[in-house]
Amino acid sequence: MVAADALRTTREAYDAAASVYAERFRDALRDRPLDRAMLGVLAEAVRTGGGGDVADLGCGPGHVTAYLRELGLEAFGVDASPAMVELALGLYPGVRFEVGSMGALDLADGALAGALARWSVIHTPPSELPCLLAEFRRVLAPGAPLLLAFWSTGDPSDPPEPVDHAVTTAYRWSPDHLAALLRAAGLAETARTLREPEPGDRRKFREVHLLARRVPPPGL
Repeated sequence: MVAADALRTTREAYDAAASVYAERFRDALRDRPLDRAMLGVLAEAVRTGGGGDVADLGCGPGHVTAYLRELGLEAFGVDASPAMVELALGLYPGVRFEVGSMGALDLADGALAGALARWSVIHTPPSELPCLLAEFRRVLAPGAPLLLAFWSTGDPSDPPEPVDHAVTTAYRWSPDHLAALLRAAGLAETARTLREPEPGDRRKFREVHLLARRVPPPGL
C-alpha cells in the first residue's frame, strides 16, 4: 500500500487545484494524436480479451475516462481527490467515478479487463512503486492490459528523478527501469512509445506510453 502521508499530500494538493486542473486539461486529448492512438490500442486489447470493466486510475476530472467510454469501453474512474471526483461526476453524468487509492483498490482479484494509469503513477515515491504495480496486477484479469503514461529520464540508465510539478511532488522514470519493475510484479511489457518534446511544451521531457499485460498463470 502507498504510504498514507504521500497519498494525503497528493490528495490535498489536487483537491486545491481541481477546478484549475479540470479547465486546463478538459480538451487535452484534442491535440495529442499519439495519446489517442495509444488509448485506442488499449481499447482494442480489452476488446480482444473479451471486454469487461476498465479502470482509469487517477482519473482526475474524468475527461480520459469519458474518452474511453467513447471508444466503447466499460470504463470508470478512481481518484484519491474527492474534489476531482465531484467535478467528474458533474461533468460526465452517468459515468461511474469513485474516491479511492490506487494502492488499495476496492476491487476483487482479477476484476478488471484493463486499466489505465495516465500521469498518475508519477506522484508515487519510487520506493513505493513496486507495491503499487503489485496492486495493479492483483485487480487485473490474466492477460488483461495496463497502459501507463509518464515522463522519461534523460538517460535510460538514470534513476527516478524529481520533477518540478505545478501541483505536488512528481518523478520521471527510465522506461527500461519501469518495465523491469512491471516484470517483477508479473506484468509483461508488450509495447511502448516515446514522444519527443515539442516546441510549445512547458517541460522538455520525453513522454512515454508503456503497454503491459498481466502474465497469465502457468498453463493458461
